[in-house]
Amino acid sequence: MIIQYFNIIRNPCDYRVQKSKAKMSLWNRAQQLPPEALRQVQNVYGEQFPIEVRHYLAGWIEDKMHQWNEIDPDNISHTQYAQSLVSQLIQEMENKALSYGSSEDLFLVRIRLDEAANSFKTRYLNNNPLALVSIIRECLKTELHLVQQHESMLGAVTQTTSMIMEPCAEIVSELEILHRRTRETADELRHLEQEQESFALQYHDCTKINAHLSHIQSQERNTQNREMEQNLRRRKEIGEQQLAQKVSGLLQRRMDLAEKHKGTIDRLNILQQRILDDELINWKREQQMAGNGKPFNQNKLDQIQEWCEALAEIIWLNRHQIKECERHQTKIPITPPGGVDMLPTLNSHITRLLSSLVTSTFIIEKQPPQVMKTNTRFTATVRLLVGGKLNVNMTPPQVRVSIISEAQANALLKNDQMNKGEQSGEILNNTGTMEYHQATRQLSVNFRNMQLRKIKRAEKKGTESVMDEKFSLLFQSQFSVGGGELVFQVWTLSLPVVVIVHGNQEPHAWATVSWDNAFAEQGRIPFTVPEKVPWPQIADMLDAKFKSATGRGLTEENVKFLACKAFRLDRSPQVQDFTNMYLSWSQFCKEPLQERSFTFWEWFFAVMKVTREHLRHPWNDGSIMGFVGRRQAEEMLKNSKSGTFLLRFSDSELGGVTIAWMYEDNGKAGDVFMLQPFTSKAFSIRPLADVIADLKYLLYLYPNIPKEQAFGKYYTPIGEQQPTNNGYVKPHLITHVPGWSGAGSMDSYPNTPQPMYPMHDGGMGDPPSVSSNPSDCVSTMPPYNDTDYPDILENLPDSDFTDINLDFLQTSFMKPQ
Repeated sequence: MIIQYFNIIRNPCDYRVQKSKAKMSLWNRAQQLPPEALRQVQNVYGEQFPIEVRHYLAGWIEDKMHQWNEIDPDNISHTQYAQSLVSQLIQEMENKALSYGSSEDLFLVRIRLDEAANSFKTRYLNNNPLALVSIIRECLKTELHLVQQHESMLGAVTQTTSMIMEPCAEIVSELEILHRRTRETADELRHLEQEQESFALQYHDCTKINAHLSHIQSQERNTQNREMEQNLRRRKEIGEQQLAQKVSGLLQRRMDLAEKHKGTIDRLNILQQRILDDELINWKREQQMAGNGKPFNQNKLDQIQEWCEALAEIIWLNRHQIKECERHQTKIPITPPGGVDMLPTLNSHITRLLSSLVTSTFIIEKQPPQVMKTNTRFTATVRLLVGGKLNVNMTPPQVRVSIISEAQANALLKNDQMNKGEQSGEILNNTGTMEYHQATRQLSVNFRNMQLRKIKRAEKKGTESVMDEKFSLLFQSQFSVGGGELVFQVWTLSLPVVVIVHGNQEPHAWATVSWDNAFAEQGRIPFTVPEKVPWPQIADMLDAKFKSATGRGLTEENVKFLACKAFRLDRSPQVQDFTNMYLSWSQFCKEPLQERSFTFWEWFFAVMKVTREHLRHPWNDGSIMGFVGRRQAEEMLKNSKSGTFLLRFSDSELGGVTIAWMYEDNGKAGDVFMLQPFTSKAFSIRPLADVIADLKYLLYLYPNIPKEQAFGKYYTPIGEQQPTNNGYVKPHLITHVPGWSGAGSMDSYPNTPQPMYPMHDGGMGDPPSVSSNPSDCVSTMPPYNDTDYPDILENLPDSDFTDINLDFLQTSFMKPQ
């Protein structure tokens, strides 16, 4: 019974072997199963593969796991490999049985192992070794399934074995198999050389015998000559028989070696496709999505380089072996009757693999900026992942950079080459030499001082603008490997870039880039993108960009608000499902919002910019609600106590932030007031937290958070007032509302201009607005030595009070009547 074998007293040596499998082998995990599960494991094994063999050779069997997996029981060409593995298993069983000697405790085990070894010899070793491999594979697979099933029921973290591995582990395992196969074919090639040398010697001996025989036959025939002739004929027959055997063996060894090389090349092709078409392409896609703010693991490229270098080494060694086989075949040109010479085809295939590997691993490690301004310095880094392994650094290649249009990129992909001198602009400092960095084993070139001087644009059609036009930077190089045997011309294209000449073109340029990064399909024609996209994908892009820029992403409510704005829908309290709705490129950044002069993207970009530059910390704290409509803000505040306020992004002013607050006047029905939006210019003069501190009637951040708790940590500390070296005192600016002096009380501000006209934030039936137009601002500045106003001073540039025009600095507004 299995439980008896699990509890049997082991040899101390066996125990140490089991303990050495400290990573919890599959068999150790099986031993920890409950009795019912153990009985299921027991049923897996039987006479064909006794459980005693599994138990006492557990370590050896699991160490050979990759070899059990590598053999295909349905592939008859794997018979010899299976026979070798079964022979090793039998040898291990016999050695294990002998190691137990005359121990009475293990007497029955020794007999059982001997019986199993003899059974394997009789039934499988020479007759059908693939059958035993199939049985062992199936037993291990079922055992693993039972163990994992039990562990998953317990919520345990299943340990990975080589039968079911993570993608990275699978690649490493396959590389190990290919390395081993390459070593085996290298050994077989040496044996082939030895046999060929032996054949050459035997052939030389036969030639000498034939020459001697011909000489004897040409002489006078006497008794001595006849005896010598008979002797030579016997030696000739024996020699010819031996030569025939050697020829047969030599041909078989050549064919076996060619088949082994073919199998290696097939596996190389599959693995290379996985590394280049999956892992490397995924890395490039992640690099592109990083342009939209998605997380990006740059270090993954180092792992991919290790795999590519291993591939390059294996390909190069196998290619050398195939060329050696061709050389040997040329020296002794024997071919089987009706046989096909596989070597030229193998050489062609493996050279193509090498070419594909080299050209695919010439990549842009650091992309140039995707919004590129003319006459502005920019950088980029190009890397050849297999450069060090192929010794390309021995003759460092030059890399040249040019800028090409979308049409030129399309033609390049079709023809795999560019017309000499064809480009769409002029780039300064556009050549560099690749350098090998010993510490990192990287062959790369870093362009630090490139600058786009001129750009040649295509003719525009319809509503197209220069910010819709995409270009790409083309990196080109040429180098040789193998002492000039193979010459490679390599090139790679950067992500699409949009060229601008003025800062006001930046928002639309980023719209083009963001849409391309998010929605470009693999293998597309440069640089086509869909005209409309499902809203969830748009929302994911906006969330990634906002989180990258500000530190905190968008909530579900934020996304719904943006959907309503993008689709030009009323923001009703009812939940709307946008899952199956498509947003077009025109709606995204071409068509103005309703009753506005700007597009959805321009509004979002301005909000993201002001949050990144001035509101990052309160936004990350959750103190800024931001994405809430005017009517919704009014409804939220109507049921709040007087002095409750919230911060929202203005609908009417790009990058504007407005304060909405609830005010009740002596028990009368309260009103919600909206402060004219603040912009980046205002925040650069007086930060948001200080503005809120200045307005004493703002008491609670919605729903009921004391404003000191929410914004106190961001207040600007005010130091003691000291005259400067030039005798001037620096003023301190405050935000003041004419007509509002304290927490809810009105005052009469002597210098307030009358009347003031409210500026509305759009929408019918809007609540009253309070104007903070800079043209209405008033400066009230006491004498610098007035001790009644110690909080008037702030660190501004030294100026005489009479020289400072504070009208644009102090926000002054009034409650509309």
